[in-house]
Amino acid sequence: MIDRDALTDCLTSIGLREWQDKLLPLITARFSSSAHGDFDTWKSALDALARCNGSADESRASLLRLSPWRKGPFDVGGVTIDAEWRSDMKWARVADFLAPLNGRNVLDVGCGNGYYAFKMREAGANTVIGIEPTLLYAMQFLAVNHFINADSVFVLPLRLHELPADAGIFDTTFSMGVLYHQRSPIDHLRQLRDTLRPNGQLVLETLFVPGEESFACTPSERYARMKNVWLLPTVSELTTWLSRSGFRDLRVVDKTQTTSEEQRSTPWMTFESLAEALDPDDPSLSVEGWPAPRRIIITAMKP
Repeated sequence: MIDRDALTDCLTSIGLREWQDKLLPLITARFSSSAHGDFDTWKSALDALARCNGSADESRASLLRLSPWRKGPFDVGGVTIDAEWRSDMKWARVADFLAPLNGRNVLDVGCGNGYYAFKMREAGANTVIGIEPTLLYAMQFLAVNHFINADSVFVLPLRLHELPADAGIFDTTFSMGVLYHQRSPIDHLRQLRDTLRPNGQLVLETLFVPGEESFACTPSERYARMKNVWLLPTVSELTTWLSRSGFRDLRVVDKTQTTSEEQRSTPWMTFESLAEALDPDDPSLSVEGWPAPRRIIITAMKP
């Protein structure tokens, strides 16, 4: 599934040649029917794409077999993939606050199907390594890249803790929509710090709750119908976490309440979305009575 030679060449070029001995066996094991019961179905969709001969109808049918599509939109092979998230809106909020990506080596943690990784490469990044534990999203990346054919961009079915420790090689590390899924956010932030070279930039996007004081809340069961949300900090608490994790030059660059323009059900993601997660009588609240989802983007530097 992954071009092993291209990945090896990429890792070697950025000084991570030793990663292949640990990571390639993991990657090979993940891209297999033993790793997920739907793997053969997804692989057959990829194989069908290769046989489409430019037919948009056939491409669309194959791409729909890789649903649900959470991040997008993509326009490939004459098909518009109208994903659940208008990820272009989030990219527009963050793009002007990045250290220039031209020539930089980038790690995208929890990268989904690689939507932002493609944007990073378009912005001039030398190499983008995305890691994403959900195998379907890694397969979606392969489907999109069948059309885009972006070189030096990879989405690997891995978790952050599976990377060799203390790489300290990346110029920019992104963690977007990941922190609130971590039982130990401080550990996650420290792992992110360790991926960066000195003076490297972290780009963090996560959920927060309103409040001037420094505190974090843990939903008892679900938050906005999501089961795996562990800690929701105020901005003050979040910046404390970052400072205590060894980051400096913290900058809050955006705070936005998520709307149904940005996150919604579509033919490419037919399940319930944001609208069903909000109180129908008061959309400023989630259905559980929590403040409705608000997202913050912070940039920070490793000393």
